[in-house]
Amino acid sequence: MCGIAGIIYRNGNGAHRIGRDITSMLQAMKHRGPDSTGFALYHAPAHELMLRVKLADANTPRDLEFADNLRRHRGEIALRLRAAGAEVRAIEDVNEYTLSITLSYDGDIKRLADHVESVTDAEVLSAGHALEIIKDLGDAKTVSSGYGLDDYFGSHGIGHVRMATESDVDISNAHPYWAYPFSDVAVVHNGQLTNYHQWRRRLERSGHRFASDCDSEIIAVYLAQKLQDGSSLHDAMSESLADLDGVFTYICVSEDALGMAKDALAAKPLVLYEGGDMVALASEEMAIRAVLDHEIETYDPYESEVMVWTR
Repeated sequence: MCGIAGIIYRNGNGAHRIGRDITSMLQAMKHRGPDSTGFALYHAPAHELMLRVKLADANTPRDLEFADNLRRHRGEIALRLRAAGAEVRAIEDVNEYTLSITLSYDGDIKRLADHVESVTDAEVLSAGHALEIIKDLGDAKTVSSGYGLDDYFGSHGIGHVRMATESDVDISNAHPYWAYPFSDVAVVHNGQLTNYHQWRRRLERSGHRFASDCDSEIIAVYLAQKLQDGSSLHDAMSESLADLDGVFTYICVSEDALGMAKDALAAKPLVLYEGGDMVALASEEMAIRAVLDHEIETYDPYESEVMVWTR
């Protein structure tokens, strides 16, 4: 049992405390997943590209050799980025095992990410002109406090609380998932794909690689490939309901949109609120009420329903 949530402020000015709001929603669903928490947050699009890079896992043993390796890896990543043709603007140590990198780059994101991940233990968590993925072990308040998300302003975002059932409790298996190597697309998901292995093999034959064994990552790459091929987000998500088998509800975000999809059985819950300039959705109504201080009316989307909102 996991919990998913999303908000989009449709006025698009990017001045909303999206980090705080998603944190409140996820903390209200802490009982659905205490192992790890993740956020995909969107700010106003910038010319520069932003990378979030993990150098180690939160539960990796720490010693002097660990610290020396991290310092060396940071230097190697800067060199690899320049070798890929990027101009590094800034590298920020978010914490002892996470980097935030701002750079100018007009080339292929796959080439860039592959250069970064050629450094031992380095993993690109997200890449985009508006997207930043933050995920770690612990509940929403713990992760938000550690990454300063209360002061993160933006236009829309999604989040996930995870209860580990079939894979390790670590950052790589935490959600959301970036749609490597496509810019600014991410997914959170509650449920299970029964044709996961078929789609993974198909996408791998097309040249895609995956950072985890999680079926949510398959959904993200599937949708991003459709978007690159010219589909709208609504059409891509609608096609996914025919192509992906299982019991699932998911939320997808792109640079300027947020969408939800439920499978034909609609067994995985999702509650929706639309009001004024804001849309909020979550696995439980209590998560939506955590960010609104007035009476609200919510409803459950129907089976096989796809809905998309733009900022």
